[in-house]
Amino acid sequence: MVVQAIRSLLFYVLYVGQTVMLAIIVGTDAIIRGRTGFGWAVAKYWGNSNLFFLRWVVGIRTDAQGTENIPDGPCILAAKHMSDWDIFAILPHTRRPAFIAKKELMDIPFFGWAARSFDTIRIDRSLGGDAIPMMMADARAALDRGCRIIIFPEGTRKAPLIPHDYRYGIVRMYEALNVPVVPVALNSGLYWGRHSLILWPGTARARFLPPILPGLSAEEFHRELTTRIEDETNRLILAAYDGGLSRPIPTDLREKLESLRDGHPPPTAETTTS
Repeated sequence: MVVQAIRSLLFYVLYVGQTVMLAIIVGTDAIIRGRTGFGWAVAKYWGNSNLFFLRWVVGIRTDAQGTENIPDGPCILAAKHMSDWDIFAILPHTRRPAFIAKKELMDIPFFGWAARSFDTIRIDRSLGGDAIPMMMADARAALDRGCRIIIFPEGTRKAPLIPHDYRYGIVRMYEALNVPVVPVALNSGLYWGRHSLILWPGTARARFLPPILPGLSAEEFHRELTTRIEDETNRLILAAYDGGLSRPIPTDLREKLESLRDGHPPPTAETTTS
């Protein structure tokens, strides 16, 4: 564990250090020139270099499959979110990405300026009911520019096998934008935990699933998206567990994994609070 802790520390130094440096460079360029090809080139370097660091510094390999399910035209990629790896793994397959991000992140000097140059769509929750119309306007503009929209429907990182909670922002986008939605399942939280400072070796996997086409009702879409992502995420997690994990497994997580193996997936957030 000591060796892996040192490897993890080295990764964080490289990751945070270059992220700050590149944010200053791209943020400054964005102030001067606005959206340019330079910003996107740096974003691709940033994502690929962090995957390189993860592979060779801490031992996390990357496997992304199902990219043939991404339509050629405008679409939304709706992904499970467990760690920053999810961003790096999805980024190479987005052509021109427009991530949904909280306004608070966009207000950070240099980082926020750089994010705007990458077509990032902000959501300002302080606006209450006005937040969604503003987000939709930005999303339509991003699609018109040829972007693929990337959203994490649960709104935050989730640890493996905790109750899921898919918010209705993605449903409103599906209804308003009338483009296919590609569900993305993954298991990265087994290797890069939400609150863990230590990263563990293994193969983090992402699966781009067949798109959900426009035309479903709100409830049908919400149910279909949730079921597809959660079922495939659970399958990826269980396959990794059965293949052997090179990390300590806390008792509560092991119990959840054994329960999943017995055919009992984790409940929804609504179930646990009812």
